[in-house]
Amino acid sequence: MITARQALYVGGALAVLAIGVGLYAGGGFDDFGRQVDSEPKMAAPKLAPPDAAASTPRAPNDLAGDPPRAELTAPAGKAGASAAFWPPPETEMPAGEFGDVIRRGREIFIDTPRAASAYVGNSLRCVSCHLDAGRLADSSPMWAAFVSYPAYRSKTKSVTTFQQRLQGCFEYSMNGRAPPPGAPELVALESYAYWLASGAPLDPKIAGRGYPALTPPAQTADFARGEKVYARNCALCHGPDGAGQRTPSGYAVFPALWGSDSFNWGAGMGRISNAAAFVKANMPLGLPGTLTEQQAWDVALYMNSHERPQDPRYTGNVQGTRNDFHATEDSMYGREVAGKVLGASGAPKPFKPWKQSRP
Repeated sequence: MITARQALYVGGALAVLAIGVGLYAGGGFDDFGRQVDSEPKMAAPKLAPPDAAASTPRAPNDLAGDPPRAELTAPAGKAGASAAFWPPPETEMPAGEFGDVIRRGREIFIDTPRAASAYVGNSLRCVSCHLDAGRLADSSPMWAAFVSYPAYRSKTKSVTTFQQRLQGCFEYSMNGRAPPPGAPELVALESYAYWLASGAPLDPKIAGRGYPALTPPAQTADFARGEKVYARNCALCHGPDGAGQRTPSGYAVFPALWGSDSFNWGAGMGRISNAAAFVKANMPLGLPGTLTEQQAWDVALYMNSHERPQDPRYTGNVQGTRNDFHATEDSMYGREVAGKVLGASGAPKPFKPWKQSRP
């Protein structure tokens, strides 16, 4: 027999359940997001109050749009510039044909080798470097990139459009080939980024863009120290050999950080400063900010001191390629590590679309 106290508990539980269902149906839990680190539902314009976290102005040469400094910005946690921005929740994607293209762009973004297989030469996905489906501030989010282009890039020595920037990602980060201008894949990705930027100010200095720049390390970045940092904090997910981890069907859960299945020497993540900034702000996954800046510098040097696919701009010899495209201490290309010259792997291999066994 149910006592009065038990009946009270049951009634209270049912009331809480009813309230929870009502809040869920009404969108009351939207603030928790639909995926890891997704942003809260905000009314347009999607700007935080004036006292919200914001970034300090960046150095003028950050606007060059080219590594080693193009992807780096002042930390978003410092006050002094524009307010933080939140992209719209996925529940607000529009209906109709334009919404279908936006959703197609998101699909390509999160499962690039499958959804854009004709242009991808490794198992990396856009979300490997742009976390939370391109939404996460200080992880080079797509909403910030979209409002930062067109821009002059020293890498191309020309004004680069957003689509051209995407082409570079396919060629370097995906170790693939650039889709032609106007290709459906580029249109879908651009549409997705445009939608993520809904309500964002047209500002190449927008808070959260790129990765927060680190101060120069107190000690010169060191391979041996970086190896220890990697073993303690990175190898569990990315493997002791840096090859990452895939599901039995070939889906890359954790990306390869070096080796034949990783980004090539022309990618921005191949710059030590970019990799260190990304690691400090976003890694280990689920524990961002737990490494010291020195540890981030050390492990970035260690990661980029391994062989990877050839730079597509290869001139015919390593030193010539280094002189033309890697003449900086920020790049390990053409430098000797453990008795081997990095990048001395010959001409780029002919492009072959990445094969996978997923249905």
